[in-house]
Amino acid sequence: MKYDVIVIGAGIIGCCTAYELAKRGKRTLNIDKLPASGYGSTSGSCAIIRTHYSTVDGCALAYEGVFVWRNWAGYIGVPDERGLAVYHNTGCVALRVEANEFLRPMCERLDVIGIPWEDWGPDKIHEKLPFFDLKRFAPAKLLGDPGFGEPTDGSVEGAVFFPDAGYVSDPQLATHNVQCAVQAAGGEFRFNAEVTEIRQENGRTAGVTLSDGTAIDAPVVVNVAGPHSSRINAMAGVLDDMNISTGAMRQEVAHVPSPAGFDFEANGFIITDSDIGVYARPEVGNHILIGSEDPECDPREWVDPDDYNRDFTDQWTVQVHREAQRIPTLPIPSRMQGVVDLYDVSDDWIPIYDRSSLDGYYMAIGTSGNQFKNAPVAGKMMAELILACEAGHDHDAEPLQFNLDHIGRSVDVGFYSRKREINANSSFSVLG
Repeated sequence: MKYDVIVIGAGIIGCCTAYELAKRGKRTLNIDKLPASGYGSTSGSCAIIRTHYSTVDGCALAYEGVFVWRNWAGYIGVPDERGLAVYHNTGCVALRVEANEFLRPMCERLDVIGIPWEDWGPDKIHEKLPFFDLKRFAPAKLLGDPGFGEPTDGSVEGAVFFPDAGYVSDPQLATHNVQCAVQAAGGEFRFNAEVTEIRQENGRTAGVTLSDGTAIDAPVVVNVAGPHSSRINAMAGVLDDMNISTGAMRQEVAHVPSPAGFDFEANGFIITDSDIGVYARPEVGNHILIGSEDPECDPREWVDPDDYNRDFTDQWTVQVHREAQRIPTLPIPSRMQGVVDLYDVSDDWIPIYDRSSLDGYYMAIGTSGNQFKNAPVAGKMMAELILACEAGHDHDAEPLQFNLDHIGRSVDVGFYSRKREINANSSFSVLG
């Protein structure tokens, strides 16, 4: 069997990468060890679409993605018997607090790109979220810490509202939509198949071997294996050339009912609250999804992606109780609900979209936690990077400049290089 490109992984970014390559006439094959597309860390994604990041390039890529999610049917271009995923443009409320420098640097970054934002005072916050208590509780704490749940000094002074933000309620369905588009463009998928070897000939990629011994040939292999990405890189022998590493990090997300008398599913927002160290979004069934913003007090649990605790722990409880500081009427059920899954995290929480030291071997990794929103744009960027490098472009010496069609701006793909220095401007958290 021979293909032009093998993509290892059939999550949202792997599928979007294959889609963009298939549209350009390449015969693609996505290989995934799971039984269907989007079954891995993509299915556990909170699938939040937002434009605020800790770097200008991150903001620009995300803003470009908003235009794709708004026109999802146009991007997919073909029907899916399961229906199309829905993007809910709720907007995002980010509280201005000391931990995020009152969002002044963030708003300056957005102004550079032309991303809209609004300044909300306490009255506006209470108008939209009448159950909010704006007392300050920083720094974020664990349940057993002294002073947990006790206000510190003063009140939150306001928030920034980002109108171009929302979420996709079914990330797995969104991935299946892209799979349908890939197949319509001539791409193929192979599920329940595990890659055990990256074969090489004459100093470049030659294909892969599966656990059942099947050899599949291709001059190009793309690692989009999510939490397994570092293992695939080790298999390819490319780790020594990388200045940025990735690993699998365990995460918990809680689902709790909305406060009585308020339909959060219909009238809620994406909320980022760095004062208490959590974020939230509407969830189906008039629930609130609550995740950690990874404050310093929260443990960072690096795990074996094939052997980790899939049960809820005290982390679920602490996230919910932190949110209850902001929403005193928040119902806290006795039965834990939500998601336990993995992030594929880089050293600075900024992804690697790059070639490697092995000709023909490429990487779209370190993406979990904050890159679902960028998948359609990242897929196109990876396709252009691959085609340029395969045509002889030296991306390491002269980084590719990638045009963002909707916002009329380009980004330096070298920003996502495997060889970059750790980006000191990163939030070093799920915020990116």
